[in-house]
Amino acid sequence: MAQHPAIAPNRVAVVTGAASGIGLAAARRFAELGMKVCLADLPGEALERAVEEVAGTGGSSNVLAVPTDVGRREDVEALRDKAMAAFGEVAVLMNNAGTEGGGQLFGDPQRWQAILQTNLWGVVNGVQVFAPAMAGQGTPCAIINTGSKQGITTPPGETAYNVSKAGVKVVTEALAHELRNRPGCRVTAHLLIPGFVFTGLTRARGVKEKPAGAWSPEQVVDFLLPALERGDFYVLCPDNETTRAMDEVRIRWAAGDLIENRPALSRWHPAFKDAFAKAMEDQ
Repeated sequence: MAQHPAIAPNRVAVVTGAASGIGLAAARRFAELGMKVCLADLPGEALERAVEEVAGTGGSSNVLAVPTDVGRREDVEALRDKAMAAFGEVAVLMNNAGTEGGGQLFGDPQRWQAILQTNLWGVVNGVQVFAPAMAGQGTPCAIINTGSKQGITTPPGETAYNVSKAGVKVVTEALAHELRNRPGCRVTAHLLIPGFVFTGLTRARGVKEKPAGAWSPEQVVDFLLPALERGDFYVLCPDNETTRAMDEVRIRWAAGDLIENRPALSRWHPAFKDAFAKAMEDQ
């Protein structure tokens, strides 16, 4: 199968949030494709197990574990330096580390800070620390940031999580603009927008077995790789209960609140319940 030119044997992928879920699935796939892989996550048994698993595919000399708190810029700088020292370059950066949803509007301020520190600042740190070095290599590279549909349609409830993922969308769009306007730059940017995925974050909410409607992390990676090869920026994933057409209606409706001057979050407003239901039926 054709791949993005950054994804090739003996090139190097750095994946944050690599101890489980989408990050681990991506790290395994990169190793299967012959890449050298640097796994970054919080220190602990999960990271150790992930490294052993990926090394079983790519070989221990081609796999590096770097305990990293992506919310700390100095940790991300150390991650870059260790990846470069071990492998000499970074071809793929996947800023995937994230913490579960939550953060009610008037909720715990510390919870807000924790979510934003990991989900948003983790991506900002990754972009600011790695992108200049990757652009300076003069080789084909890719930066993939993991966003969320909640950062686009911003449903009520998990406000801090929504804010963090809306910020990831803005940062990644700005990154794409910066890179394509840099003369000679061969780095592309991509926003991964998963649907309903059964990951460690799902388990943290008390869901022990994969729901029928959820995709596996491996399915997300299967969807991601062809999108990268096509050069897609927005990698909008469906799942087993949500189609692309359904997502388009929801995204279009969210934008319509501004265009049509409807009440904020009108999709959940009693006066617009029937209109939204009809829009979904008509898709």
